[in-house]
Amino acid sequence: MSDTRSVLPYGSWPSPIEADDAARGDALLEWVGFLGDDVCWTEVLPEEDGRSGLMRRTAEGVEEVLPPGWDVRTRVIEYGGRPWLALSGRAADGLVFTHGPDQRLHRWRPGSDPVPLSPPGAWPGELRYADFAVHGDEIWCLRETVADDTARTARRHLVAIPLDGGAAEDPSRVRELAATHHFMTGPRIEPGGDRVAWLGWDHPDMPWDTTRLMVAAVLPDGTLGAPAVRMGGEGEAVTQADWATDGSGTLYAVSDPDGWWNVHAVDRDGGTRSLCPRPEEFGEALWRIGLRWCLPLLDGTLAVIHGVGERRLGILGADGALTDFDDPATEWHFAATDGRRIAAVASSPGRRRTVVLADPADGSVRTVRAPSSEGRSLPSDAPARDADGAAPYARTPAPDAYATTPYRRTYRGDDGEPVHVHVYPPHHPEFTGPGDELPPYLVLAHGGPTSRSHLVLNQEISYFTSRGIGVVDVQYGGSTGYGRAYRERLRHRWGLTDVQDCATAARGLIAEGLADPDRIAIRGGSAGGWTAVASIAAEPGFYRAAAVYYPVLDPVSWREETHDFESRYLDGLIGPWPDTADRYAHQSPLREADRIRTPFVLLQGLDDTVCPPAQAERLLQRIDPDTVPYRCLTFEGEGHGFRRSATVAASLRAELRLYADALGFTPAAASSCSPS
Repeated sequence: MSDTRSVLPYGSWPSPIEADDAARGDALLEWVGFLGDDVCWTEVLPEEDGRSGLMRRTAEGVEEVLPPGWDVRTRVIEYGGRPWLALSGRAADGLVFTHGPDQRLHRWRPGSDPVPLSPPGAWPGELRYADFAVHGDEIWCLRETVADDTARTARRHLVAIPLDGGAAEDPSRVRELAATHHFMTGPRIEPGGDRVAWLGWDHPDMPWDTTRLMVAAVLPDGTLGAPAVRMGGEGEAVTQADWATDGSGTLYAVSDPDGWWNVHAVDRDGGTRSLCPRPEEFGEALWRIGLRWCLPLLDGTLAVIHGVGERRLGILGADGALTDFDDPATEWHFAATDGRRIAAVASSPGRRRTVVLADPADGSVRTVRAPSSEGRSLPSDAPARDADGAAPYARTPAPDAYATTPYRRTYRGDDGEPVHVHVYPPHHPEFTGPGDELPPYLVLAHGGPTSRSHLVLNQEISYFTSRGIGVVDVQYGGSTGYGRAYRERLRHRWGLTDVQDCATAARGLIAEGLADPDRIAIRGGSAGGWTAVASIAAEPGFYRAAAVYYPVLDPVSWREETHDFESRYLDGLIGPWPDTADRYAHQSPLREADRIRTPFVLLQGLDDTVCPPAQAERLLQRIDPDTVPYRCLTFEGEGHGFRRSATVAASLRAELRLYADALGFTPAAASSCSPS
């Protein structure tokens, strides 16, 4: 069949996906759980200044669980954590949650307004709560106490807060249970209440370097006995632990003593055994407190999320057999269980983030919250897909038809090391590029850097690919999802390995004849912003444009300016300070800032405590605007990671303008194409 698409230069294709669509079209769905029989989740509401509403599906549609205006969000370790918990299996008992503006713990019962359970801090946000468990008539959780709104100094305790609300006015009624480490997760209470487990770690380690699984007896008076280490230690990171549901006293731990996050059973005597040893990840880096990837079910099996560079949902039997759900989703996040079913946020290259409900009894996966900007709900019996694999109820908006089909690729660097990438080729159902022209490509460096990005349908990426601009999303050395050895490739080499791997990915596309060597740009945020700036400084003639979001740039000052959680992160990424001061000078993107000739746009939230605005300002102080064209856009009220739709849209428009000027194309007028 001949290609009947019209021919237009790459970058100039008319697209229905405007910046405003990309900003609000990919709902940020998080922290799934059960309230009675209802599946609930938090959803960022960009049109309400990024407030996180707690949502559920009803027969009439999606609705907020709480009265209007409540913000279900915790700022623990700045990246947050699990912010709410149902108090029982009955919806009538209500739930507890952390309210974003004041960070106090609240209780809500149906038909009433939430009431505070925790006392106010000396200033709003001084006391923060996350990762809850119910013990008798108390809530046990992690409490973080920060010295000021920069969060550079903080202390953490496991605490018990009475459910009767008495501590709201009397702080002495908050009981401190444990403080074994500088950083801890919330408590996991054994069925029956005899023991409690948690994870802990101390600087300079990060939670993907070294953690310890702690277990303590719960004494008759509600205090804890002496904690004991049950797993973990130097060079081993336990990233999750949960108790078996059968009363056996078995503790399941996701840990990596063999280099991969696998599931282990820890018995009462401290003996451990791997339940399904394989070179796959059954967990992720613990960037947010309370994440789970291994869920004990009532029938003795485990629901697990696993894979290499992707994640599938499976059921792990007592015999070690692993059976995956027959579902096209390649990423599963924020999983929760009621003991029988698994609720999660799922996505794939053909489906944006969707709240789903999986039932091991019949293998079904049903849509709860469709991937639409309106977030309308579906009938309880609506399947996630029909017999042909389509999604008849979760009808995606017309712009999704303009999304490209991404694929995985692995290139080899000069050192022979693999570099894993996700390639998003330019795509438009009605247009193609000239036969004698290769497309421009954006190299995307994810944040973290100990993190990864996901090969899924992404409206922000579609904003570019539907215009004829390719994107290569680089999982550079240091990324998670490929085992500890791949993570360790970045140890002491941040600013080197990541920069080399991004260039390897771009040159791999060029060598295959897929990208125009004269039209390569780079974009990244946070740690990805570091990599973007380091890249244009290292190879000023290779990258023709750069978009830099809320970057870290000066490692020496960043150690003192950033929040407590990451204040020793650079010990692993660069080296201990000041013993390796020479590395800090050599690897900083600012070292060769005077070599930068690449036009760039810098986008910064003014309320960012992770990468404060001073980091961006240090770069601009070293740039001569007469030599290097740049724009700097700052946004009041935005922190680390933009939440407001107006901010995201303005940033994307600034990016497109930069790429058009630097890569030599004329974008189509905004009104020249609309969804059918």
